[in-house]
Amino acid sequence: MEKNIMLNENIFWVGKVDNRDVPFHRLTLTKGTTYNSYLLMTEKPTIIDTVDISFGREFVENLQSLIELEKIKYIVINHTEPDHSGGLGSLAAKAKNAVIVCSKLAVDELKEMYKLHNREFLVVGDGDILDIGGKTLSFIETPFLHTEETMITYCIEDKILFPCDIFSTHVANNEYFNDLAKSDIIEDYIGYYKLIMHPHRRYVQNMIKKIKTLDIKIIAPSHGFILRDNVQNFIDIYDNMSKDSEVSKKVLVLYSTMTGSTKKIANILVEKFQEQNINSKILDVNKSTKEEVMKAINEADAIFFGSSTRYADMIGNMEEILKNLNNLNLEDKIGAAFGSYGWSGEAVEVVQDYLKKSNIKLLNTSDIIKSTGMIDIEFPLRIRFSPKENEIKRIEGAVRFTTDLLLSVI
Repeated sequence: MEKNIMLNENIFWVGKVDNRDVPFHRLTLTKGTTYNSYLLMTEKPTIIDTVDISFGREFVENLQSLIELEKIKYIVINHTEPDHSGGLGSLAAKAKNAVIVCSKLAVDELKEMYKLHNREFLVVGDGDILDIGGKTLSFIETPFLHTEETMITYCIEDKILFPCDIFSTHVANNEYFNDLAKSDIIEDYIGYYKLIMHPHRRYVQNMIKKIKTLDIKIIAPSHGFILRDNVQNFIDIYDNMSKDSEVSKKVLVLYSTMTGSTKKIANILVEKFQEQNINSKILDVNKSTKEEVMKAINEADAIFFGSSTRYADMIGNMEEILKNLNNLNLEDKIGAAFGSYGWSGEAVEVVQDYLKKSNIKLLNTSDIIKSTGMIDIEFPLRIRFSPKENEIKRIEGAVRFTTDLLLSVI
């Protein structure tokens, strides 16, 4: 760790350059990365984010050469993932007087992760400000960039945005600032966006709207280069890449119902897609000809297949439709299974099994968690009896996720 890397008056980089081949989200970062932490040496000294948990002890030892740790008043944690909050346990043990500043959703996570049940926390949200003695911090919640508890911090006087994972690059470097980089960083910057942020592009747009009124001179993220040259260009890249495609997309909802509950789910799906301005069509496979259904499948960009469960199986004509999917090329289409049940709900899983045998891009919870870290999106959609308020929220989440995939420009 190098010392005295200054962003502005009394604001220092105190992170770690990790020039290994770094395992990350089931990938290997062959260019390494940096874990950027920042020390604001004010009347109430403040740390913004820490380093990866592997370097917690080294992080604290180096901080001790810059400041008496018991003088630290605040530790701001923008995002709880251990490559940013990982040094918190070691730091909190030494900085005994420090108040931990984070979003409401982050409190319990940090308490459990670092055994901080007896520490003082300050919960902040959109528009809250904190006087740290000579500088003022403002906070903005940015959920799902890239986890739900995430927020960003803005230093008003210095016009510095501390956005944690947002606007980052995965590059181990000792230049620290983009205007000192030995080569163009745009490719790495866009690559990071595609890997981490694009699955959450709806929330990227929300974030862009929230920071639009800020006067930002420097962006100090938690990975890679600190951006102080042509800052607006880097914001514009996120803005442009996260915008919806202008190409019209179509969703088809097919269902076979027994008591009407699966039909209700189908109608809610169509309603929610229409609210997202997605052209959607609904067909009861028991009241439509096979030719009509297959033609609609060919014309759709995403197809939801739904069935009620009776005696552990599907009902009506849904199985006949599913058996014919192998005769179609579905590789450019998104597929999902849904349905209601009263006892055990096997039909939805049988639909899922049929879809796995086709070449459709099948939505499933496991892949979503592994690719995005989002744990609130569930596929297939299995709903017991008629959908109630909490199940409707699950349906809305599934629709938002599918819409984002459909409208993605990448």
